[in-house]
Amino acid sequence: MKVAEVRELDVTQLENRLAETRRELFNLRFQHATGQLENTGQIKEVRKNIARILTVLNQKQQENG
Repeated sequence: MKVAEVRELDVTQLENRLAETRRELFNLRFQHATGQLENTGQIKEVRKNIARILTVLNQKQQENG
């Protein structure tokens, strides 16, 4: 997910995407703990996506006051 894609979403869509991404991170961590995760780089990518979403969400909330 790129920043341009995230910026196109409104606040409610960002909050929904954030919840989905956090759920995905939980599942990846669970798979990693049980030894089922082959590509551990996915965890890093999902964490970056969460940070992108939170950054844009905070910016939009500050703009709306």
